[in-house]
Amino acid sequence: MRPWLAIIMFLAVFAPFEQGCHPHMDQTDLRNAKRMMIEAHLKGRGITNADVLAAMESVPREKFVDKAYMSQAYDDNPLPIGSGQTISQPYIVALMTQALTIKKTDKVLEIGSGSGYQAAVLSELAGEVYTIEIHDTLATEAAERLKRLGYSNVAVKCADGYSGWPEHAPFDKIILTAAPGHVPAPLEAQLAEGGRIILPVGGGFIQDLVIGVKKSGVVTYKDITAVRFVPMTGVIEND
Repeated sequence: MRPWLAIIMFLAVFAPFEQGCHPHMDQTDLRNAKRMMIEAHLKGRGITNADVLAAMESVPREKFVDKAYMSQAYDDNPLPIGSGQTISQPYIVALMTQALTIKKTDKVLEIGSGSGYQAAVLSELAGEVYTIEIHDTLATEAAERLKRLGYSNVAVKCADGYSGWPEHAPFDKIILTAAPGHVPAPLEAQLAEGGRIILPVGGGFIQDLVIGVKKSGVVTYKDITAVRFVPMTGVIEND
C-alpha cells in the first residue's frame, strides 16, 4: 500500500474520534442535530419503519456518550465509550433494529450492551429487553444509566454473551453488537421458532451484517451489508 494511501485511510477511520473537543451544546443545538440525524442519516438512507424512527427520536443519544463527544452525539459515526468499545453509528442502530421487525410482545436479547444506547432503542419497541456486557465497568454504567433514564423493561447482566441468557430463553429477537467469527450455537438454540437474529460476522477490518430466521429449528441467514464492529471477546475466541 502506498504510504499516502495508508495515511488517508487512518484519518478516515480515526478522525471522527478526535473531533469531540467542543462538548457544550444547548438543547436547541441537540434538537437540531437530532432532526438532522433523523431526516438525513436515517430517512435519507432508507429507514422507513415509523416505530423505529420514533424510537430513535425518543432516545437521548447524548446521554449515552462521553461528555467530551456530546457535540458529535447525533453525527452518523461511532464514538468511543471506554474499555476499547464504541457506541454504534445511528444509521447502523436503526438498520439492525428495523431488520428485526420488533413487536411490543417481543422478548429481545442483546449481546454487547456498551453504553446502553441500543438497549434503550429496543426498549421503546419491545416488551422485555435482556442485554449482556462482558466489561464490568460498562455493564455497571449501562445499568445505572438505563435505570436513571426510566427504561424499566431492560435487564443488564455482566457476563460472556456467548452463552446467552438461558434463564429467560427463548427470545423472539436476538441482536449482537460485537462481531464473532461465527454465530455462537447457544444463541441459535435460544432463538424462538420464527424468531430473528441479526449480527456482524467475521474477523478483521470489515464484517458481514447478516439476518437469520429460525424455521423448523434451523436458522437460515442472508447478508445485508458490510459493517465494521469491535470483535466479540470471551469464549468465542477459542471456540
